[in-house]
Amino acid sequence: MRNTLRALLVTALAAAGVALALPAGVASAAPVGGGYDVSYPQCGSTLPTGQAWGAVGVNGGIATSGNPCLGPQLSWAWDSTGTVAAQPKAQLYLNTANPGQVRDQVTTWPKSGMTPYGACSGGNTTACSWEYGWERAKNSVDAFFVPAAASAGVDSDPAHYTWWLDVETGNTWQTGSSAALARNRASLEGMTAYLTGLGGAVGFYSTGQQWKAIAGSVGKGSILYHQNSWLAGATSLSGARNLCWKPPLVGGGVVKLTQYVSSNLDHDVSCR
Repeated sequence: MRNTLRALLVTALAAAGVALALPAGVASAAPVGGGYDVSYPQCGSTLPTGQAWGAVGVNGGIATSGNPCLGPQLSWAWDSTGTVAAQPKAQLYLNTANPGQVRDQVTTWPKSGMTPYGACSGGNTTACSWEYGWERAKNSVDAFFVPAAASAGVDSDPAHYTWWLDVETGNTWQTGSSAALARNRASLEGMTAYLTGLGGAVGFYSTGQQWKAIAGSVGKGSILYHQNSWLAGATSLSGARNLCWKPPLVGGGVVKLTQYVSSNLDHDVSCR
């Protein structure tokens, strides 16, 4: 959820009108309360106070790196007032990606693993895409989140958090075919499977336009189906409130959060 991407989101939304694929009747109801989300771009900055909840980025902009300020920012989130019952006062988000088409340029592409799509043997396959997502989620939890939470003296049990998967075109994704979209979905499925396997709640942060470009359509048989949405792209409180009435990113879920950017801060609205 980088500020540079926010500008791209706003431009894309203005041009495309955020066309979403599901009927408006499944959207969430009226918005209440307010929170903020922060991550590595806010390192060294004075964070806002009095928020009802805070969402903190575990990664440093890409799925393989950590947020160097994660510990202090977790402490900040846990100091939220918690006055919006629908929103846990400390929430998390992870960067996502699928570099299978450029796997020769990365060191983290899996060489093996058993998945719901069969065995991964290192190729650009759906199975290896799933394994990549699973491994990236595990690494983010074990290497970044748990040590930072422990050092900050806050709850380090992943099961006690909502984990939002940040799905943006600014990260590396496969493109060019329906098979590429299926591999992207598999990467998100692997991440979701790992986090829900720990007992955590999972949702997706994106815009309708970016989600469609990265993941396409999600069927009822996918673990992604029924997960909730956090919609981005607004530039004002009223715009964020309006997003609460948009369809969710996947069927079976609801829009739980929306976001707007003001004064270089990411403000969040709870949709109820």
